Amino acid sequence: MDIDAIHKALANPVRREILVWLKEPQAYFREQDFPLANGVCAGQIDARCDMSQSTVSAHLATLHKAGLVTSRRVGQWVFFKRDEATIEAFLEQLHRTL
Repeated sequence: MDIDAIHKALANPVRREILVWLKEPQAYFREQDFPLANGVCAGQIDARCDMSQSTVSAHLATLHKAGLVTSRRVGQWVFFKRDEATIEAFLEQLHRTL
């Protein structure tokens, strides 16, 4: 677990908001055609952020690099899910050290 990468990822409010959305995808991405068990399609996240696709991709890449989300490619689509184990380990580490 790269603590510095996680702190960098969490420093941006857009990335924190994406993590909130991915925590309860059924509340934010009801219109997705694919089962939410696969994760949320990058295009759905793009649409919700109201930013350019490249900007959202950069935010998702930062979250992925930090280990806060996982990605899965299915055909032409990429789906994202929170990595709950990494998030929990980070919170435990934070609690122990601060």
